[in-house]
Amino acid sequence: MSALPPGDAAALGFDPKRLEQIGPAMQAYVDDQRLPNLVTLIARRGQIVHLDARGVLSFATGRPATAESLFRMFSNTKPLAGVATCVLYERGLLTPDDPVSRFLPEFGDSRVQVPNAPGMTEPAKRAITVRDCLTNTTGILNPGMMPAFYREQYADVFARMNDGVDALKTLGWMRRDDAPALPSRERVRALAELPLMAHPGERFEYHVGYPVLTEVIAAASAQPVDEFFQQNIFDPLGMDRTGFYVKDGLAEHFGDSYIPRPSGGGVKLEVFDRGESSEKITGSGEFCVGGSTGGIVTTVGDYARFGQMLLNGGELDGVRILGRKTVDLMVGNHTGNMQIPITGPGFHWGLGVATYHGRGRPAPLMRSVGSYGWDGAAGTTYWADPSEELMGVCLTQVLQAGMMPNNDYQGAFQRLAYQALV
Repeated sequence: MSALPPGDAAALGFDPKRLEQIGPAMQAYVDDQRLPNLVTLIARRGQIVHLDARGVLSFATGRPATAESLFRMFSNTKPLAGVATCVLYERGLLTPDDPVSRFLPEFGDSRVQVPNAPGMTEPAKRAITVRDCLTNTTGILNPGMMPAFYREQYADVFARMNDGVDALKTLGWMRRDDAPALPSRERVRALAELPLMAHPGERFEYHVGYPVLTEVIAAASAQPVDEFFQQNIFDPLGMDRTGFYVKDGLAEHFGDSYIPRPSGGGVKLEVFDRGESSEKITGSGEFCVGGSTGGIVTTVGDYARFGQMLLNGGELDGVRILGRKTVDLMVGNHTGNMQIPITGPGFHWGLGVATYHGRGRPAPLMRSVGSYGWDGAAGTTYWADPSEELMGVCLTQVLQAGMMPNNDYQGAFQRLAYQALV
């Protein structure tokens, strides 16, 4: 199925000349190789007013990026995880406040590290819930950030989790070169053996609940996660090119991912994951809904169909994925006044998305209160603005893209989209 239908920009409330500024502005990031490519889309009221592709899928081959190019979405899979969880909620198979131990018994007696008392633990005040997994408030600490005494006391656990040398490897986003990855279910069992670093619901720690959520979804649905996503999200929405791996016949649309590295007194992009040898091509059966081993692979058009479904209140082209009030619940405030370090002030966390409330920021952002969305580790981003009936998707393939100087392409894209409204 094709992406969303094209629309008349002027009739949909845009100044066409202002929209035309977006392409050249994105080209500037590609010209000096701050990014290999940028594919951008803006839709309003379900119609596309801007769709543009710049750059190449690989510096080595020079293959051009197009609207059909496939991207590793990493944590841009988290909003889909929220939808998958809400589908199960609507079917009565789980609730956000179910303890994770209902599905994963190893979390039934969690203990918490006592502050400033290495090796001393106490019982958790309450169980980790499904909501905690979605809102990054499980109390589990990113293994890459755990203190040295943890690594000594629980060395066997870290060894079984294939603890790598950096945070990406530790979180399971890529395997160690010298060891096969522990299967997701076993990795989660090992994670449950480590004491929590905070009581559930009291501390924000990004991502670590999502590998746990993967196994909750599998247990609650009694299906492999990839099958559940395919049958309940991808197929109904016509996301024909989307999956946890590159589908047969589509490899030519999949490129390299990059990472900034010091070079000659500056910073230069180096290949992080070669397209033709990527796990997304070879396929190992390892994936996580929240980002491990890259999350989903998709196109700008497919992801826009997913985003438009949420913006429509759970429905697209006559197919209803969620009820309208379930979508309201998903994008609502589930973290209260908790500080969210990864976003800075002005955001709360919903069920798989961050939502802008605007309070506490030194200056407002150029977006409406109530807008929501999220990003991915390889430089992808998406936001939706219900007040303006507006959505933007911006895709590239650079991990730690902000390490490249003057690389605020996401902010520039969003700013130019809003400034084109009249």
